[in-house]
Amino acid sequence: MADTTNQGMTYLPNKKRSVLEDLDLDGKDAKKLVLSSSLSGSLVDPAASLANARHEFGEHGGVNMSIEASATFTVLEPDTTRRMFSGELGPDQDYFIYSRHFNPTVMNLSRKLAALEGTEAAYCTASGLSAISAVLLQLVSSGGHIVAASAIYGGTHSLLTHFLPRVCNITTTFVDITNLEKVEEAIIEGKTNVLFFETISNPSLRVANIPELSRLGHSKGLTVVVDNTFAPMVVSPARLGADVVVHSVSKFISGGADIIAGAVCGPARLLNSMMDLQNGAIMILGPTMNPKVAFELSERIPHLSLRMKEHSNRALVYATRLEKLGLKVIYPGLESHPQHEILKNIANKDYGFGGLLSIDMETEEKANKFMSYLQNYAQFGFLAVSLGYYETLLSCSGSSTSSELNEQEKKSAGISPGLIRVSVGYVGTLEQKWNQLQKALDKFYENVLPNNN
Repeated sequence: MADTTNQGMTYLPNKKRSVLEDLDLDGKDAKKLVLSSSLSGSLVDPAASLANARHEFGEHGGVNMSIEASATFTVLEPDTTRRMFSGELGPDQDYFIYSRHFNPTVMNLSRKLAALEGTEAAYCTASGLSAISAVLLQLVSSGGHIVAASAIYGGTHSLLTHFLPRVCNITTTFVDITNLEKVEEAIIEGKTNVLFFETISNPSLRVANIPELSRLGHSKGLTVVVDNTFAPMVVSPARLGADVVVHSVSKFISGGADIIAGAVCGPARLLNSMMDLQNGAIMILGPTMNPKVAFELSERIPHLSLRMKEHSNRALVYATRLEKLGLKVIYPGLESHPQHEILKNIANKDYGFGGLLSIDMETEEKANKFMSYLQNYAQFGFLAVSLGYYETLLSCSGSSTSSELNEQEKKSAGISPGLIRVSVGYVGTLEQKWNQLQKALDKFYENVLPNNN
């Protein structure tokens, strides 16, 4: 890993060999990926990286690229097929075999995501969880070990807690990622392969000290994998020392709550290994993104920076006002947040502190009543899981997206029964939506907590 710097701080490269270096990448079947950004690894505004990424024009000169909807691709000479399957010819030379392997439209989106995250390469998948699964299966063999944050998305927690041990003999130790001593204690020399965490945890909004965690992981020879779903544009984990960045593209990057998609961003050698014909997790398992989906996402990424700024701006305003009203609000942009200074130091300038906040109503009953007023009385938002939509989305995490965790696991993750996750939208004016929120809060105090009036 090359040295990277941020705000005058230098993050040293790995001193020990990581799992990435142990991957067998001299395989004749690993294809070269043409997914890289010329600004890979540099400390620039992510929007600037995107603007400098290669732009694909349409087949007939259109300003938008064409959609390559073919599942299979023809050749002019029979021997070309043999040369493609042997690895002599590949997508870097504009030769394509089958869209489960590589598709031109999907590859163009991959280039954009590599530029966004400042990585050498990227590959787009059918979902965020498929991206996470493929990366971990590529980096960790049977009998291997993962150290992961205790506060993570429920689906990822199930993958690590139940599926991987049962199917692959891969075990995980969960730790409070904000406690570096605990993280180091959980690492088993010679067995632990990966350190996995989220930039901003779902739904407790704990912030990971990515530079320090990366330094720690690398000193032990681990590959550092970061789920950046909650913070695209806001934080660039690879520029802070992380090796691999994964996304549920379904969320903020899509922005429309109408697409399921994922992405893996990281070193070209890792992505090449994941596309190896015999041992590549993506190649073999086939979590293929539809090219029509890739086209739609490519058209949305140019305004991601504008959307993230408004998500963050409104989240900060709402969190600040709610805290002043006496509610227990969790938001990294508030000075009361335990990791406020960490996020302030690692965040990209002008993108704020993210578009999610949490409100702890203590009990599930109070949380449900408040959310009902927010949607059905004040029209402030929608009762729905997921996040990153232009409308505000509300969910009680303990009984929804984190329901896979048992009570002790929820406690360790900082998830109370009444924790409401709020994905702040940007429709309407800020004051219009704030008035709706306050209307619901007044109704809640009147009917549920009359003594608070």
